[in-house]
Amino acid sequence: MKLAKIIAPFIFLGLIGCETTPQKPPQSLLNVPFAVPLQANFRNEIAIARYSELLLQTEVTEEQRAQLYYNRGMLYDSIGLSTLARIDFNRAAKLKPDLAEVYNFLGIHQTLEQNYGRAYELFDSVLELNEQHEYAYLNRGIALYYGERPNLAANDFQQFLARSPQDAYRAMWLYLAQVQIDPQQAKQTLLRNSQALDPKEWSSQLVDLYLGKLSEQAFLAQIADGVANQEEYAQRLCEAYFYLAKQYQAAGQLDIAIDYFKLALSTNVYEFVEHKYARLELDLLVQQRNEQGAS
Repeated sequence: MKLAKIIAPFIFLGLIGCETTPQKPPQSLLNVPFAVPLQANFRNEIAIARYSELLLQTEVTEEQRAQLYYNRGMLYDSIGLSTLARIDFNRAAKLKPDLAEVYNFLGIHQTLEQNYGRAYELFDSVLELNEQHEYAYLNRGIALYYGERPNLAANDFQQFLARSPQDAYRAMWLYLAQVQIDPQQAKQTLLRNSQALDPKEWSSQLVDLYLGKLSEQAFLAQIADGVANQEEYAQRLCEAYFYLAKQYQAAGQLDIAIDYFKLALSTNVYEFVEHKYARLELDLLVQQRNEQGAS
């Protein structure tokens, strides 16, 4: 079946007045491409069941058990069962304290719970165990970014970008941190970093959007180009929605930003950074509005 037949082309989001009150305008109205939310991969569910069976076996060593807990935790995390994932990661860390990747995932969970100090400690532990663990720089940078320490966040994002300058997502996170320090300089740095990107990669269009080389309408119109399947389409939309939300958030248009963050969550692409932090962004926006209402 052709992709065009699978993908629902557009939806309208917003609060629309009912027919009895036509004078009430919508709060925010988005006309955007939309995909069917991803469902849990049955192979992951089977693997979870298999790991659970292996963990019941008495002949499994502590090191093997730690790895099984870690593997099952990753699978739980990939289907959105974050509490079960965190329980398994903690079990793995207790059995094998030198398993660096466990601390990386635990740090992400601490960031999502806004326990930034604890998150920094966990990512530091990752790098102490394995200084070449590049994604610890990304994840610690994100924790620092949400912990309102943009200078330190930018340092980590710069380290992360240096390891793969052609990666548009790395350039985007560096920009998000730097724009909080010096917006003009951040734009210049993003423009300079864009020279290393492959224009054939879809992700480079995220940078073009932020640089003003691509309008939002044109950006949204090309998202399905070259997509192989519904999963890839949902993944692209998750990323697109998140970075559009951040752009509207920076412009002070919070109602539209909130809608885009909700759309990122609606894709069910649980493994993606953009999905994980869309939830945190919404929580922070709610806190911000509550504080403004109380003042």
